[in-house]
Parts: sequence; C-alpha cells; structure tokens
Amino acid sequence: MTSSNTLSDEPVDVPRPGGTAQFAGRTVSRIGYGAMQLSRLHDDRDAALAVLRRAIDSGVDHIDTAQFYGNGFVNELLREAIRPQDDVMVVSKVGATPDPDGPMPLRLAQRPEELRASVEDNLISLGLEQIPVVNLRRPDSGPGVRATGDQAVDLDDQLAVMTAMRDEGKIGAIGLGSVTLDGLRRAIPAGIVCVQNAYSLVTRDDEAVLELCRTEGIAWVPFFPLGGAFPQMPKVTDEAAVHAAATSLGRTPVQVGLAWLLHHAPHVLLIPGTAGIEHLEENLAAGTITFDRDTLNTLDAVPSRSAEVSLG
Repeated sequence: MTSSNTLSDEPVDVPRPGGTAQFAGRTVSRIGYGAMQLSRLHDDRDAALAVLRRAIDSGVDHIDTAQFYGNGFVNELLREAIRPQDDVMVVSKVGATPDPDGPMPLRLAQRPEELRASVEDNLISLGLEQIPVVNLRRPDSGPGVRATGDQAVDLDDQLAVMTAMRDEGKIGAIGLGSVTLDGLRRAIPAGIVCVQNAYSLVTRDDEAVLELCRTEGIAWVPFFPLGGAFPQMPKVTDEAAVHAAATSLGRTPVQVGLAWLLHHAPHVLLIPGTAGIEHLEENLAAGTITFDRDTLNTLDAVPSRSAEVSLG
C-alpha cells in the first residue's frame, strides 16, 4: 500500500491508543479504527485520506474494512493511505455484498462461492496478496437480516472454504461476526482469532460469548459499541449514569462508553468509526480514561437491553 510522496517515510513512535492487546499473533493498539463511515466521503477523497492518515499517525494499527463499504471505495482509500512501514493490520469481512437497488444497500452473500469471491474482491481493491484477518459475518445474532433460502448456509460449509483460503495464503486468519455461543464453540477448532458481535454497555446479551473468547484467547471486537445504530436499539449516550461519569471526569458520554468497554475485559479491542478528525481524536482519547471503583460499579449496574433488531 502506498500514499502521497509528501509523507515522511520515517516511522514515529507515538502512544498506543488504549494500550495494547494480542490479536492474531501480534500486538496491536486496543483502539483501532472502523472505516465504514469513510464511504460518506465519496465526493471528498482528500478528507477521507486525511482521516485515515490522522488515525495511523496517532498510533492506530488495526483498521476494520470490507469490500462492501462504498462498493470498494473504502478499500481503495486504505490502499492509497497505508504505507508498508505503518505496519497496520487490515481486517476485512465477508458475508454480504452491495445491493444499491434493493430495499437495503446490502444483501447477504453467505454461500461458500460468494465468500471466496468476496475475498478475491478484497484482495484486488486493497492491493494485497494476503488479508491478515477476514471475518465471516454470520446472520445469527444481534441486529440484522436473518438468512433464508440458499443464504441459510451451514457454518461448517463456510469454515471449510475459509480454512481453504487460509491454507492457500489468501487470508492470514479467520474471525467471526454476529455469531452465537454455540456457533463459536463449533468454530473454535478452525482457529478463530476474533469475534465481532454487537455489544455495548447497554446491550450485553453476549456476555457468555465474550467470556468464552477470553478463555480461548480470542479478541473481542464489538461493533455498535455505543448502541443506537438503529432507532429500536438503546443508546449508551442516553444513560444518566454515563452522563454523570462524563461530567465528573470532564469527558464526553461517547468517551465514557468506549472507555467502559476497555475496562470491562482485557481482550476487548475497539474499532469506533467516524468520518471526521475531531471525532476520531475524541474516540482515541477515550483510551486515557480511568474509572474509580464507585464509578465503574455504577456503570456496571446500567441495565442491559436486547440488541436483537429485525431488518427484514
């Protein structure tokens, strides 16, 4: 991956946002970056590249993407922005494909041949010979569409093609997304390195999945870390306890919600997304927050509500 010739080629030591944790056999910053929202900047490529470079220059070395983010646009940005010396772990995902003329902008693409085609598309748009980690996004839990017809594919059939692509060197490691506890147990022998499920202070349905990941040394990478991605979902920033903690600490409710996740378990890695540099810096600064015991107990006592939202 290359970037503008005006950028220095010399690596700079910077603090690791949120500290560090193990992920797929390497040490990464616990606060990474989710690139999905960069698709909103399709008409302002320079602004999108500026956000990416600020993230990388701020110590982010784990970036989450997908070919279906902007139908390849986001991957192309990563290809341009990331330099070899940045040593960034790019994590992509498969299981869906763009459907701009459909009722929703995405449709499921769960069949083994679709998973393989999606990996190939990611390799081309990212300009890589191998994607370090590819997450298989299942339609099994959390908010989203449930699979029917030929999209209701057995997990074992999907893992067979994922492990085959790993053996071929197209992907470095396998992760899972929106997976149930039983699904994760079935998949562990395949060598799962991370799980991406919807999880936040106010949506903790998957605590048992999180605990199994901790036991097995699997990174827990929650999406929708502040809830509220859909109108039916609760929002972390609506909670009185979160606002009280933010006021006491001189921080924002967003930062408190992200910091709670980091404090909740040592194997949590965050990938908050944004299309703006100011919001990016706010997210990264969440890694500097510490809670006293009373504040943490109060946050822990916030009731959890379901993240199950049907989208059709």
